[in-house]
Amino acid sequence: MAPKRRKGVGAFPVPVEPSAPQRPDPAELYAALDLGTNSCRMLIAQPKGSQFHVVDSFSKSVQLGLGLERSGRLSRSSMARTVQALRICRKKLENHAVKRMRLVATEACRRAVNGTEFMAHVRRETGLWLEIIEPKQEAQLAVVSCAPLVSTKTDQLLVVDIGGGSTELVWIDLTAVPRADRPRAIMRLHNGFQPIGSPFPHARVVDWISVPLGVATLRDQFHDVEDDAGRFALMSWFFEENLASFTPYDEIQAKEGFQIIGTSGTVTTVAASYLGLKRYDRNKVDGLRMTSDQIDKVIREYLALGPAGRRTDPRIGRDRHALIMSGAAILQALLRVWPTDRLSVADRGLREGLLYAQMSADGVLEDGSY
Repeated sequence: MAPKRRKGVGAFPVPVEPSAPQRPDPAELYAALDLGTNSCRMLIAQPKGSQFHVVDSFSKSVQLGLGLERSGRLSRSSMARTVQALRICRKKLENHAVKRMRLVATEACRRAVNGTEFMAHVRRETGLWLEIIEPKQEAQLAVVSCAPLVSTKTDQLLVVDIGGGSTELVWIDLTAVPRADRPRAIMRLHNGFQPIGSPFPHARVVDWISVPLGVATLRDQFHDVEDDAGRFALMSWFFEENLASFTPYDEIQAKEGFQIIGTSGTVTTVAASYLGLKRYDRNKVDGLRMTSDQIDKVIREYLALGPAGRRTDPRIGRDRHALIMSGAAILQALLRVWPTDRLSVADRGLREGLLYAQMSADGVLEDGSY
């Protein structure tokens, strides 16, 4: 007699599937796109308390400003690479059905004689409407992005945004603002550097400057200098010369109560090198505090490596090795003028500033600790 099979044996199992993550409501989503001299970056996010939650992101090195220093124009190949990246951004915006967005272009498009023409080309090819923003707006947005990193003990704040084509510096006096309100006072600067009719004690912008030298444009200025150390010294000296008109330049700043916040790929790369990270970790880098001596030690290590060593150093990365010394020259010049034991590293920038500004203007961020 043939054995009988137990009931249920051989039946197909019923799959147990995890519930799919709930898609965010498109009505709650905001997007920010930053087209710079070197990179195209975008964030899609939704408000969450006094912060925001990133839903999707995009970042690609497009080298839009390659050759701009010599020709004054955006090249065909650079524009083609950029349009390809922007098509990906458009697809992401469509997939998430984002309605609230701000898409901006900065120094390369400001300086190029065909910059405005390129914006029209982008609209035809991708349907995206990018605006070329002025240096003051760029500086303003960089400051706003750094609000969560401002210490309540900070009296004098210097925010530095080292871009591909320009570097923005903003000096802010916070002494009139109650300590607990200082990060929030920085956030309120999304309305402008000169608040009108504000009922709150406000952060006073002492001075700001946009130096038309970033990691790409400064490198191109000295591309013909073959000696590595000599080129670095010339770049650092040249950048400092361009700070002469910045009001706080000649002031001796006490370290107590003084904070520098640096936002750029240069600063985050130096921080990752200091930590010895072979794989970049934003959670370890964003908000890290470093002293002038610690930063100088990392820069001296870069110089000792030379071009070939920097090219293969995993802490620097393939995308950054060609630009790291021009960025380090800018950073060294700043710390020579204003040495500090409180440089805060910000893995944030124009995109975050654009998001905070949009959300703050719409009143969708909760009033709480940043």
